[in-house]
Amino acid sequence: MTTVADIMTRDVVTVTPQTSIRELADLFVSKRIGSVPVLDAEGALVGIVTESDLIELGKSLHLPTVISLFDWVIYLESEKVLERELKKMGGKTVADICQHEVITIAPGADISEAADLMSSHHVNALPVVEHNRLLGIVARIDIIRTLLG
Repeated sequence: MTTVADIMTRDVVTVTPQTSIRELADLFVSKRIGSVPVLDAEGALVGIVTESDLIELGKSLHLPTVISLFDWVIYLESEKVLERELKKMGGKTVADICQHEVITIAPGADISEAADLMSSHHVNALPVVEHNRLLGIVARIDIIRTLLG
């Protein structure tokens, strides 16, 4: 059985919540990576940021649909979604745009479990974590490579 530890990248490029958007963009280009774990000052995983998160900075703002009934304004969509989108669009640091709910995997997990998680959560990479410490990262391309060897 091939495990995540067998195929993961151990020398992981990481950023902090304070990393600037410019520095992040430079990392994506220079390292040719698409996902970067976000670590706090103590080295704990606090998020993940992807190329898609960066691309969203340039997207058009979707204003929520509302109904005006007498003096009331009723939002048909969540106000929190609009607030989150506005924060992302004006983001200056990784903390402004990263995803704080991170799907992770254990190093001893089978690669089929990694593939299932990536597919069901629509993510391209999973931080490999044990005892709240980042050990590596496994990406879709790592799983694809196992098909060749």
